[in-house]
Amino acid sequence: MAPQTSRIRVSFVVLLASFVLPLFFPECYSSSVLIARASAPKSDVDLLEFPLNLEYLEAEFFLFGALGHGLDKIAPELAEGGDPPIGAKSAKLDSLIKDIIYQFGLQEVGHLRAIKSRVKGFPRPLLDLSSSSFAKVMDKAIGRTLRPPFDPYANSINYLLASYLIPYVGLTGYVGANPMLQNATSRKLVAGLLGVESGQDAVIRAILYERKTQRVHPYGLSVGEFTDRISTLRNKLGNEGVKDEGLDVAKNDADGNILAGDKESLAYSRTPEEILRIIYGTGDERVPGGFYPKGGSGRIARSYLKHSI
Repeated sequence: MAPQTSRIRVSFVVLLASFVLPLFFPECYSSSVLIARASAPKSDVDLLEFPLNLEYLEAEFFLFGALGHGLDKIAPELAEGGDPPIGAKSAKLDSLIKDIIYQFGLQEVGHLRAIKSRVKGFPRPLLDLSSSSFAKVMDKAIGRTLRPPFDPYANSINYLLASYLIPYVGLTGYVGANPMLQNATSRKLVAGLLGVESGQDAVIRAILYERKTQRVHPYGLSVGEFTDRISTLRNKLGNEGVKDEGLDVAKNDADGNILAGDKESLAYSRTPEEILRIIYGTGDERVPGGFYPKGGSGRIARSYLKHSI
């Protein structure tokens, strides 16, 4: 075959593929997605993929809590065939809280789409959202075995306290990632994600703050005390000082603490390593557990799991 003829055929195949592939994979081959993925430096890609671990957890917990089902029914393409979450189920929520949590769930679906439109991402990791998984966290936070075991799905207050565990960890990660990103498009994405995650955390804190003196039945502790113990546990697991505050931490002349912030009222930041220590519940980024029985996914999380083998 003549070289010129071969080149013509190759060119024709490439041209044909450029027209045909978008018909079958419109999202993957849209020009905006290809440009965004091509322009992000490798370090940015790693930092953008890492929070998918938390976004998956939030999406599943909120969707199941409000609807009784999750991504596999709402947006199965985002789960990419990943293992279904363990123990997630519908929560017994009052109408207002159910509406709020449902909206949170939809927001998390949007976050997953946004991140995956910029980077390839990975399938949903195995998540343990069972009542027993949350009960273990609460036992650690309170410092004793709660009887009966804490059940996040039992009522609105329990569910809100369980929700207190989640968005704040993610938003501190976004604060930590933003200055490390090299690409303006990456920073814009993280700023947008951070804004909504901060809003979710603020809503949860505001609702709990209104009830901070209310006793959590039957444990004899107030809502405010629960948040203080949870924040103390996260600080301990993260092992990098105080980056977490409950609702009862008095500041200046105030009697409470509606939003967490440093001495200048700026949001705290956390590294991926700190986040892994917290969400695994082990205090060690190399030892999976907690909500992630097999560990997180993505290059950053998997790199620590390799070191533990």
